[in-house]
Amino acid sequence: MKPLSKKHILALLKAQEGPLHFAGLLREFGGRHVKHELKRTLDDMAGDGEIVRLRGNSYALATAAVSVRGKLSAHRDGYGFVTPEGGGEDIFIPQRQMKSAMHGDTVEVRAERSRMGGGKQEGRILSVAERATTRIVGRYEETRRGAIVIPEEQRLNMVISIPPKGRGLAEDGHQVVAEITSYPIGGRPTEGRIVEVLGWPDDPEVEVQSAIRRFDLPHVFGKDTLAEAESIAETVAETELKDRVDLRKMQTVTIDGETARDFDDAVSLRREGNNFRLWVSIADVSHYVKPGSPLDRDAYLRGTSVYFPDRCIPMLPERLSNGICSLNPQVDRLTMTAEMLFDRSGAVLESSFYPSIIKSTARLTYTLVKQIIVDDNREVANKHRPLVPMLLEMKELALILQAMRKKRGSIDFDLPEPEIIIGLTGQTENIIRAERNLAHQLIEEFMLAANEAVATFVTGKNIPFLYRIHENPDPAKLVNFQEFVYGFGYEFPLVDERVNPADLQRLLVQAEGRPEERMINYALLRCMKQARYAAENLHHFGLASDCYCHFTSPIRRYPDLVVHRILRATLALDAQKESKAAERELARATENLGVIGEHTSKRERTAMEAERDIVELKKIQFMQQHLGEEFDGFITGVTAFGFFTELEELFVEGLVHVSMLEDDVYTYMEKQHSLVGRTRRQVYRIGDAVRVKVAAVVPATRRIEFALVGHTASVTPTRPAGDNGMPDEYPRIPIRGKRLAGVQRKQTAPSTTGKPKRTGSGKGGSGTPKSGGRRRR
Repeated sequence: MKPLSKKHILALLKAQEGPLHFAGLLREFGGRHVKHELKRTLDDMAGDGEIVRLRGNSYALATAAVSVRGKLSAHRDGYGFVTPEGGGEDIFIPQRQMKSAMHGDTVEVRAERSRMGGGKQEGRILSVAERATTRIVGRYEETRRGAIVIPEEQRLNMVISIPPKGRGLAEDGHQVVAEITSYPIGGRPTEGRIVEVLGWPDDPEVEVQSAIRRFDLPHVFGKDTLAEAESIAETVAETELKDRVDLRKMQTVTIDGETARDFDDAVSLRREGNNFRLWVSIADVSHYVKPGSPLDRDAYLRGTSVYFPDRCIPMLPERLSNGICSLNPQVDRLTMTAEMLFDRSGAVLESSFYPSIIKSTARLTYTLVKQIIVDDNREVANKHRPLVPMLLEMKELALILQAMRKKRGSIDFDLPEPEIIIGLTGQTENIIRAERNLAHQLIEEFMLAANEAVATFVTGKNIPFLYRIHENPDPAKLVNFQEFVYGFGYEFPLVDERVNPADLQRLLVQAEGRPEERMINYALLRCMKQARYAAENLHHFGLASDCYCHFTSPIRRYPDLVVHRILRATLALDAQKESKAAERELARATENLGVIGEHTSKRERTAMEAERDIVELKKIQFMQQHLGEEFDGFITGVTAFGFFTELEELFVEGLVHVSMLEDDVYTYMEKQHSLVGRTRRQVYRIGDAVRVKVAAVVPATRRIEFALVGHTASVTPTRPAGDNGMPDEYPRIPIRGKRLAGVQRKQTAPSTTGKPKRTGSGKGGSGTPKSGGRRRR
């Protein structure tokens, strides 16, 4: 019989070929009289990650257990999910098994099937392989027990202890950046030191600077980058016109938002009998930004411009983005042009691509173009008489292209987006519906056509390329969606767990104007994957396009700059057959496309998160002045802890927690996107109309909480969809008083269009953003 110690337990488990049951360990260490001591010791060792407890009350060495390596995504309520590096389903990590791991860490996890059933994986973290967070942005507080920093990132679920020597010049309540000096191990708290004091958290400038640091957004150009930008002439020289098609005498216009300062696309149209010849000319950024240059290195690091409601963090210095690269009116500008001839059905009869030079005839706005082509405003039309015939022909072609795209199955949710109105003090004055009219759609259709034409051209020559892809929806989610819509009388076919986008578009058309339309749109939205960049052509599901890229925004998206370089090199190789110099240029332009695609996709996601974060903060601040007020809204998402509601008037989303539904005990029906009352059978379903009162607004935790005032079911299913009963495996949701535990979360549409999505006021140059945003596709 061995003495009970951690050392002997480890030696015993090491000698085993497999796990050892608790009863076997008990026999080894003396039987029942050491049972409680052995249990405490084993729990301590499991908590420290030395051993793992397996199902059936067995134990094994942590290194002997089959583990999975992956990235941890923590939830601010304490639990998390690990996404395996090699692919596969996420592993749920209960709060008690999170150990010292933090959001974003790479961890080793032991996975097994959940005891709750359903085939889901549940696991425990064995060790942290790599820390993701070294600096924290948060609020500095001085307490009786000492100074701490409370992270702004709610998913970190901890506070950082700041020793006296690490406090610097921080004052109680300041927004600060803290560097972690020691991570939580064995119950010891996280410790750090203040490395930067940002200021008071209610200062709009501090809000932006906090987001920049929290999301690690590069925002200062290097000296060599700025020097290179300054060395570029502000005007086009005659020597730069060699081998360019001169389009300066052609009537060419830019169409953008009122506050836009960088114009990277211009369009022109000519009617040719029953056909339409369209020129889409894009700023030739690749002429100025060479591979490997300081400008290129900084642009690659950023990956994309980032748009906040009151400013832009540009991908390129302002001298380029708002200057020589911007297609400003009445000045010569270098461009890359896609020239396309369309027939009356929208089919491309021919296309060509070439370096060019243009002189924009006019800088038009969406509002002005709408007044001409939609409102038939005679006064405005008279002021722009020379342009009116071309604009009306553009309208005709845009409607043809839109109809053609929808016919082939392109999915367009066309969901409303908010626009944040910022006052002179930087505070939110209002939140309104961002207008998206036919003028926006006109430019969008032309950009989509150009993107697709360029991708088709280069791919047809079997040249490596950087694609914009949007993969098929997750099969399991599609099956659930199929069961969901079946209950409302809709059907679509699934073949080998895949769906034709045309079938989904037909479904949306069938639901158009019906009570369940909004419900079906939001439910389908949740099936979609996020678009990304890749060197493999995996097609674009949302656009129903076999070949698609991003070509039209090189001032603010690095992938577009890469596409321009590949296109230019391809054209040069065509013009100079068997030219070694042209071959070398093409080889250089197509280097590391897989790495570039992965990096720029990550930068895009980070930019979107940062943009959304600031917009949500502005919404929360704005809603503080509306406490106690009632609004109409509709349910946008349903979870086990309640349902999310978006206000009709203000485009703000908050949570009605299940604890506020005091009339019954509710069951979460995941496949039906609904909460169902056990007794009264009241159903709250995605898409339902509700009236709510603003119950609480908590800026520190980014929460808006609503109390339900009234509810109108959008529609009742006409037939069973899957299992509409109340199976035992669905958890009963207990009501625990009035404590609200909502999680502010916003689901956004998949990124699918030719121009970047604008958050808040839209896009702009280095200063004022551009209104009337174009969606990322």
